[in-house]
Amino acid sequence: MTIARRTVLKSMLGAGASAVAMKTPSALAQGAGPIRIGFITVKSGPLASGGIAMEQGMQLYLKERNNMLAGRPVELIVADTGGSPAVARTKAQELVERNKVHCFVGPLAAFEALALDDYIKQAQMPTICVAAAEDLTQRNPNPWLVRATASSAQASYPLGEYAAKELKYKRIAMIADDFAYGHELNAGFQRAFEDAGGKIVQKLWPPLTAPDYGTYIAQIKADVDAVFIGFAGSNGFRFVRQFNEYGLNKKIAILGGMTAIDESILQQMGDDALGIISTCWYSAELDNAVNKKFVEAMRRDYKVDPGFYAAGTYINGAVLEQALVSIKGNIEDKTAFMKALRDTRLTETARGPVSFDKFGNAIGNIFIRKVVKKDGRLVNSVIKTYPNVSQFWTYNQEEFLKSPVYSRDYPPAKFLEP
Repeated sequence: MTIARRTVLKSMLGAGASAVAMKTPSALAQGAGPIRIGFITVKSGPLASGGIAMEQGMQLYLKERNNMLAGRPVELIVADTGGSPAVARTKAQELVERNKVHCFVGPLAAFEALALDDYIKQAQMPTICVAAAEDLTQRNPNPWLVRATASSAQASYPLGEYAAKELKYKRIAMIADDFAYGHELNAGFQRAFEDAGGKIVQKLWPPLTAPDYGTYIAQIKADVDAVFIGFAGSNGFRFVRQFNEYGLNKKIAILGGMTAIDESILQQMGDDALGIISTCWYSAELDNAVNKKFVEAMRRDYKVDPGFYAAGTYINGAVLEQALVSIKGNIEDKTAFMKALRDTRLTETARGPVSFDKFGNAIGNIFIRKVVKKDGRLVNSVIKTYPNVSQFWTYNQEEFLKSPVYSRDYPPAKFLEP
């Protein structure tokens, strides 16, 4: 778990430089030193598939701009946390104290972000976050952080409502990785589903590193309409494969949280995934010019379809660039840079429009998706769009923030059965 220093200082000569010059106002920070980005990700362990995709998305964004943002060369310094909160903290300190980075992009996991929260405040380090931990942008908002993806529960609310009102499901079991992201993701679905008249009758919590899901699958109640799965990394693939091996796919529907049926693992799932409905702020099938270009480039350069993780950092790149342009590349002015990040309004990104609420969390579209086969490959086809969804869904913000942060036990499960 070392920090990989990737120097991407490119010459500004030639056609590539001309393209950048046409896009970059002459008033920007020409001739200044490199912008150093501390990129915190996971490249080993069960979350590695997502962490590697994160790096691909960011590398692609920089490559398309000849590794220049706002008239300055960019140096991307990659740190692998191994999915450990303690290591994440150590790597972050190294990035600041040894590598003198100007900002962080990442981390991946909610528990890593929570471990870094105090240090980000202490170091006053502008951070463009991928991790979905709720309270980073709610009861204890970090003033040095923005999140262009979503809070853990943000995409779960629409699917909870959709499951009750449009799929007409009455009884659902839930299973998720037993850490903050899984707890919060499931809580959002439970709240919206039960508010719409449904009942969560069972909750199962395998550890993040569970070697096998057989014992948990055997416990799923036979009379539920569906099981909502809140997995990250490759765990969704492993669960779906075993669920089908047990033959439950013929009896019980699967509803996926925003990373469980991610494009980064979808092709590995094979036809076992056909028909699964999931929710996310992104789909590689989105029909907009930015996304089409992004998907084509990811397939060309990495031979994969982009999903939550790659799209998250690609969009983070757009947020970063817009903020830098607005302050003429002067990232050394931390206060101005942080304000510019929070003021960013993008009408065109790979996910569609993005803006931020006063806490620094994204407001954007959420998509209900269904796995279908298209041109011989599995895709998450968009079947419904919920526009301009905030992290507070339809709830009163003031009342929402008076309640405890989501957890295994909050909101209380009123309909659990033995």
